[in-house]
Amino acid sequence: MTTATTTTTTTEPAVRAARQIHPPEDLYAAELAFLAGYDRGPRPPAWRLTPRAVVTFVMGSGDPLELPEPVDGLPRSLTIGAKFVGERALVERCVVTLAGERGLLLVGEPGTAKSMLSELLAAAVCGTSGLTVQGTAGTTEDQLKYGWNYALLLAQGPSRGALVPSPVLTAMTTGGVARIEEVTRCLPEVQDALVSLLSERRIAVPELAGGPDAQVHAAPGFTLIATANLRDRGVSEMSAALKRRFNFETVGPIGDHDAEIALVRRQAKAAVERTGTAYAVDDTVLEVLVTAFRDLRTGRSAEGWEIERPSTVLSTAEAVSVASSLALAAAYFPGDRDVLSLLPGHLLGVAKKDDPADAARLLSYWDAAVRRRAEHGSATWRTLWDLRGVLEG
Repeated sequence: MTTATTTTTTTEPAVRAARQIHPPEDLYAAELAFLAGYDRGPRPPAWRLTPRAVVTFVMGSGDPLELPEPVDGLPRSLTIGAKFVGERALVERCVVTLAGERGLLLVGEPGTAKSMLSELLAAAVCGTSGLTVQGTAGTTEDQLKYGWNYALLLAQGPSRGALVPSPVLTAMTTGGVARIEEVTRCLPEVQDALVSLLSERRIAVPELAGGPDAQVHAAPGFTLIATANLRDRGVSEMSAALKRRFNFETVGPIGDHDAEIALVRRQAKAAVERTGTAYAVDDTVLEVLVTAFRDLRTGRSAEGWEIERPSTVLSTAEAVSVASSLALAAAYFPGDRDVLSLLPGHLLGVAKKDDPADAARLLSYWDAAVRRRAEHGSATWRTLWDLRGVLEG
């Protein structure tokens, strides 16, 4: 006797693809939930956290924080990690600006974490950093206001249902924080659209004139964070009228040498570990890398020697990129070459990025600061001095 067996096939839910970078509201969801329960003080309209908790989220708590009373699903204590390396007073001013529902403009050299700071602030204030418009020469006014679902528009005519809100309009209606990256790269007519938006806090929809949806008003809590690079001020200079709608805050390079090394190490390690390889860059190499970047960035060495500054911005973000490349080289080509020997070539690539003449300035740095440190007995700098020929290739 034969027994038939029936096989049941179960369809597993699709596995969500891994992401290279997680937005802060996802990456730090546990911290945001904890801070919401930890500090229950007064909050501005529509804010997820108190202003003090927003600052703590960005700058870190240092010591563990204790919940005043147990909350289901939350640990009783948690240490909030520092995410932005900079002045606490700067972050406090940014938070106060947003609490006052005024536009915030973060300016600074490229690579000084302006975008990261704006993401962290938006995630802490309204729970999402995704209401973002990337400013370019091709950015249109529709991307700041609204567009249309043309299928519905043709079928039903103009209606609120056919309107496709921009990230800014979505932030307005929900009382959230909209972000505009590189606002000075937008054309002047696009920037001008922000003037009335930030002044009147409403957007007119002429196609719906005569009805209740002819104007969309900003809900309490709505505000806007924009970023701009100091090097790009000449792309589309902001009008005086638009400047008056923002509070300006300058985000500068990291001032503390050790803090910059720690940041470069942490971010390079995270970048390498995402590839599934082990991080293996000696701290001595990182110290030399960060020191060279700081010397060239400021035009003066730690010893006080004058250095010719390249026109290329040697930012902390570039240092992280170089450190990650060195770590990947060590992981994928173990034992082939000393990691330190790869550093001059990577520095040359960074220096020549904007101006080929910067290669000569990097060579003069080798002939000045690197040589003098080698003569003072530093074995690491002596190795770099012996690699001078790489820069002449």
